[in-house]
Amino acid sequence: MTRETDDSVLLETLLNAAVDAIIVADADGRMIRVNPAAATMFGYGPDDMTGRSIDMLVPDTERVDHGQKIADYLATGQARIIGIGRDVEAVRKDGSIFPAHLTVGRGTIGDQPVFVGSLHDLTARQQAQQAVEAAQRMEALARLTGGIAHDFNNLLTIIIGNLELLEAKLADDSQKSLLNEALSAAEIGTKVIEKLLVHGRRGPLQPIRLDVNAVIGEVTGLLSRTLSPRIKLSTALGAGIWPIDADPAQLQNALINLVVNARDAMPDGGEIVISSSNVETDEFIAAETGATPGRYARVSITDNGQGMTSDVKQRAFEPFFTTKAAGKGTGLGLATVYGFVRQSGGHVTLYSEVGLGTTISLHFPAATGSPVAPDDDRPETVGAQDTGQTILVVEDDEAILRLSVSRIEALGYRALPAADSNEAMDILASNPEIDALFTDIVMPGGMNGLDLARKVRADRPGIAILLTSGFSGDLIHPGNGFSTNFQLLSKPYRQEELATRLRILLSGRVS
Repeated sequence: MTRETDDSVLLETLLNAAVDAIIVADADGRMIRVNPAAATMFGYGPDDMTGRSIDMLVPDTERVDHGQKIADYLATGQARIIGIGRDVEAVRKDGSIFPAHLTVGRGTIGDQPVFVGSLHDLTARQQAQQAVEAAQRMEALARLTGGIAHDFNNLLTIIIGNLELLEAKLADDSQKSLLNEALSAAEIGTKVIEKLLVHGRRGPLQPIRLDVNAVIGEVTGLLSRTLSPRIKLSTALGAGIWPIDADPAQLQNALINLVVNARDAMPDGGEIVISSSNVETDEFIAAETGATPGRYARVSITDNGQGMTSDVKQRAFEPFFTTKAAGKGTGLGLATVYGFVRQSGGHVTLYSEVGLGTTISLHFPAATGSPVAPDDDRPETVGAQDTGQTILVVEDDEAILRLSVSRIEALGYRALPAADSNEAMDILASNPEIDALFTDIVMPGGMNGLDLARKVRADRPGIAILLTSGFSGDLIHPGNGFSTNFQLLSKPYRQEELATRLRILLSGRVS
């Protein structure tokens, strides 16, 4: 075998082994050699590309006369592409456009110049980058909505608390009616803030061990009686679905939200299918979705409605984004679902095609270890409060501090106000008769409310502790050391809730 034959065999082997597209073009810009990877990448047979201009591989928006560009280079020697890699757009046989990285080199066959182009498909990298950017955007929005929720919850706490204190002093029924309307409106505001907190993955959850199929059965039983006859709701439940640890109320709300959205996407009727399955997420899928590799129970809601455009898909989970007419939606439904699943340790995927429909899948980590027990210390209705007990009230917002003192005194307790943790420690040192600590979590200074609670629990274990917060960020997450033995009353709260919590704590039933 001659040296020339050896070189030819080696070249053939290299071209066939390359995973990137390799195209050899002549001085007129016509393809004279195409490797199998190039044919696969562009969707042609090798013979369909050989002899044709490389112009066929770029979209019309970037169409250039490569033959003329090559001629200019050969005449002037000025290289604009050769030896310089760059990102370009390429077009497949089916017309689809994809991103690619192109490098070009020059060689000679006989006495004729040839140009060798190598293209690497950037689709996977671009998708991964878009997923990371989407996750970063959602995290930024989560922080923003959490901050908004904190401020609004403080305002609503002042509004609701003062209205309730005023209600006790009114005797005129017509005045009470006006006051109750204001209270109802304020409570509607609290529901919106709750959704913002769930989106921001900062709202407190009450997870327990759940059978996914059982929850789906409950939801479909409820919805099947309320959906229009033009909407067919069915299930496709897998066998042996792994149990999950999640908040049952939030999971039900998420499924209801998704089914209602699917219904709205089918104004002329259609079919909605809720399905469940077990899936294993490997490191490659995890990189694309921002998830952790492992076992997940997947719940999918599929409709055959209008579908979403690419622009809508990119913004679907953003809070306040909606495609519905004014007054028809808040834009918090999908944002709430996204936040709940992420806070539960899972992730959400969306697939949609215009005119074909949409599938949204919720992935929850398969539960491990002992089941999570339900919270048995939820507030209960109680009668009048005992008197003679002293409560230390710690709150950095002056208006809320005054209000909290008034509310606690209205329940028959003695209240000692403190504007921060340092002042609270001074009051504790000089008042051994304090029976309970009622403190906000988020406070300025070196010691927040959670730090204060831990110190009081260590130094004065006989003092009952009740925490409150409109938004506590990551402070109350179990992974950050939050003890479930500390009771939490979320702002804004009603007077009855405050009375119940204090009564339970001071009775010694919980600590």
